Amino acid sequence: MLDAPDTEALFTIPDPEGPASSRPARAKRPDKGKAASSQKKRTATARTPRTAKTTDGTQQTAPATSASTPEKKAPVKKTRSQKTSPRTPASDNTRQQVQKIKAQYSSEKRLENEPLTTYLHHTTAKSISTHIGCKTVGELLEYYPRKYLPRGELTSFAQLIEGQDVTLLAKVLSVSTRSMQSRRGSITEIVITDQLTDDDTTASTGGFGVQGGRSTFTPGGGATNPRVTGSASGYSDTYGVPNDAFFDFPPTHAPLGHWGTGNFTRNQSQMTLSFFNAWTAAREIHRGDHVMFSGKVGTYRGELTLTNPHFAVLTGDEVPERASAEAIERAKHRATAPIPVYKAPAKLPTDRIAAAIEQVLDKAPLRELEDPVPASIRRARKIPSLAWTYRALHTPDTEETWRSAHYSLRYREAFILQIALARTRAARKAHQTVARPALEQGYAQKLLELLPYELTVGQQKVGSQIASDLASEIPMNRLLQGDVGSGKTVVALRAMLQVADNGGQAAMLAPTEVLAEQHYYSILDILGQLATSKPGTAGVRVVLLKASMPAKIKKQTLLEMASGQAHIVIGTHALLADAVQFADLGMVVVDEQHRFGVEQRDALRGADGALPHRLVMTATPIPRTVAMTVFGDLDTSVLDQLPAGRQKITTHVVPLAEKPTWRERLWQRAREEVDAGHQVYIVVPKIGAGTADEMGSDGTGQTLLGADAQEKLREPLTSVASMLDELSTVPALCGVRIEGLHGRMDTAVKSDVMRRFGAGEVDVLVSTTVIEVGVNVPNATLMVIMDADRFGISGLHQLRGRIGRGSLAGTCLLVTKQPADGVSRERLAALAASTDGFELSKIDLEQRREGDILGAAQSGKKSTLKLLRALTDAPLIEKAREDAQGLVDVDPTLAGYPDIVRTLERALDDDAEAFLGRG
Repeated sequence: MLDAPDTEALFTIPDPEGPASSRPARAKRPDKGKAASSQKKRTATARTPRTAKTTDGTQQTAPATSASTPEKKAPVKKTRSQKTSPRTPASDNTRQQVQKIKAQYSSEKRLENEPLTTYLHHTTAKSISTHIGCKTVGELLEYYPRKYLPRGELTSFAQLIEGQDVTLLAKVLSVSTRSMQSRRGSITEIVITDQLTDDDTTASTGGFGVQGGRSTFTPGGGATNPRVTGSASGYSDTYGVPNDAFFDFPPTHAPLGHWGTGNFTRNQSQMTLSFFNAWTAAREIHRGDHVMFSGKVGTYRGELTLTNPHFAVLTGDEVPERASAEAIERAKHRATAPIPVYKAPAKLPTDRIAAAIEQVLDKAPLRELEDPVPASIRRARKIPSLAWTYRALHTPDTEETWRSAHYSLRYREAFILQIALARTRAARKAHQTVARPALEQGYAQKLLELLPYELTVGQQKVGSQIASDLASEIPMNRLLQGDVGSGKTVVALRAMLQVADNGGQAAMLAPTEVLAEQHYYSILDILGQLATSKPGTAGVRVVLLKASMPAKIKKQTLLEMASGQAHIVIGTHALLADAVQFADLGMVVVDEQHRFGVEQRDALRGADGALPHRLVMTATPIPRTVAMTVFGDLDTSVLDQLPAGRQKITTHVVPLAEKPTWRERLWQRAREEVDAGHQVYIVVPKIGAGTADEMGSDGTGQTLLGADAQEKLREPLTSVASMLDELSTVPALCGVRIEGLHGRMDTAVKSDVMRRFGAGEVDVLVSTTVIEVGVNVPNATLMVIMDADRFGISGLHQLRGRIGRGSLAGTCLLVTKQPADGVSRERLAALAASTDGFELSKIDLEQRREGDILGAAQSGKKSTLKLLRALTDAPLIEKAREDAQGLVDVDPTLAGYPDIVRTLERALDDDAEAFLGRG
């Protein structure tokens, strides 16, 4: 990672205080009477036309319909290029089949499907079903603890320290409940003592140390419990085996308590505990009970206390006469065990959930659980059985125990996911498509001769991989990822020309009209004389298809596509429309794949639904383990070199909270670039004054805002409108040509602004993130990103990639009003210190879940990942991938592994199964 550049060299003005905050006004509620009257009027008259936004940010007006007449859908025209979209009958039939299979599995007599009433009282089972939605044994066992609270050692009162998390084993001296004077409600006060028996005159010494926990303790002696001995795989699961020998990571030996330094003593053998509005404690705790309390030590009126502690009643006054030694011994063991904490509603506390799960663990024959991992793989990888895993998860005796259970479950998650991806790869390879081999004197070869520069080593290597894939009858399914400016477009163009050389057509799918237009003009510019503007003539015919095109031009474009005269088609979601058909679709390129769902990426197909070669591209670098997890069904190619002549970009953080007068220097710096003949981007997170939901959306449905965007805003965000107003009054920018751009502008206006900026007719472009990808203006050398702390790392890196695209060096200024200790300042500092997109993506993933950075529409992947983390579980995923691929290679249909098939069907949702089932 590079060192952060010296920002002081750019800004040298001292600092006053930062600006004040603002709050939006609350909207008034509509009058109910007027609303009802308005509703009657609407139902009595014909409906007015509605205006809706398309995926490209344009507006379409729906025709007026009668209130009583249902809207009729136009008949779907059959096309030669079949598109299997989420609304097609084929997709619906697949979902129906999946639901039918799931219904069949849920009706089978298996332990996972048994109702909770088999092992729990019917009222308990009903409460669990009502409040947390678990109705069967399998569902309850898979209701994982969200965290664990470490219990402290049994501690004498004389050794207590304020702020320490402790567990006390004490005897109750009195219980009293009274009403609170200062507020409504009651308070229960319980006086306890650390003298456990009546004849004990010495305070408890505490400190029993770490001993066997609930899962290994047997009353009356013995070191093992039959509940965790043995497994379905035929070997013994015990806690006695060193953890590192089982799972390849060192055990944790962090102490549960810390006494600090000095001699702290307190002459206190009694303590008063307070429970606020705790009717449970008042009802269940009585004088003479021996109770275990866990909580944080506090003080009240100079005396130590616990407030609303966790408690467990062990036994009552009969302890000294009846098995008191056993009860005390069991308490010692329980006192060192972590406390599982579940996501619990108010009417079903976590204690009751834990008690119900423990009861099921005691009564249910866990050996009958369906384990998706075959016994041979469990033995080879030393993965414990499910019976041991669930007991260790829900009733651990130490931290190492539940961590071992987590490892076991993470492996199973990775294994099932990799099985699904391996099946998808196998299913796709089973299809055949038309081979498109490279031709010696074809357009793909002529492109290399035409380019004014040589391809990088990475571009040549990836190009050879793709050319080899296209020459095969097995459909290519490849992910091409590369950092900003690495030259992915040229690689994709070369592949599309290879398809055109063989008489086929290629389609490039882009998420926005701006990006589609940029690709269109960029490809025409690269092709030069190889391109033709007239259909049917010699040369490569490249056409653009988007929703906002005039009807006449769109009709002509569709005709060229259907007749085969168009060799390369670049378009937005308009390519997925039913009216679109190709003569011979041989390849599909999906750019910025994370903006499309799996259904959309798979929608374009060849004649009779044949699979074309497919190349998906992303400019958001993805660490290898994440790509292997989320895109495990794709072959992966990486471009990690910049083309020759590209200049590095220098990035600086501009902290307006500490140095507010630097804002003036920003515009002086922009004027210096304009005077030098260069151009400037100013990026803002908001379009204009209005609701917060405009923030960063650009009308495209996308957002680059980071995690901090959900926080309560202390400062109003900069918008296109406010920035244009401010710049119009800045003396330093007098005479500078300034324009605004955002996703909600009319398409023709947007295109005109981008054209004039590219031609150098606009000096400063104030824009939202609509310029995030695809925009290529080599003369732009400065980018100012306002409220940069509101964006994620990957988004900022993408924006930064719009400058420094030629031989001129680029400078990016990250402007933030956040104070120096703000949560986002570390993120901005990391971006300023590095231009390595792959390194930055790891930092981004550490702050956000994998599914977030890769897009919310990665169907079929997130639903199974409860504990698995692609970034940190790389060795485990490698093992699971190797095991899954080896198993599918031997048995592609998994006919010999019904447990895996059942688990796979249950684990993946309907959309995932519909996608995976298509291959």
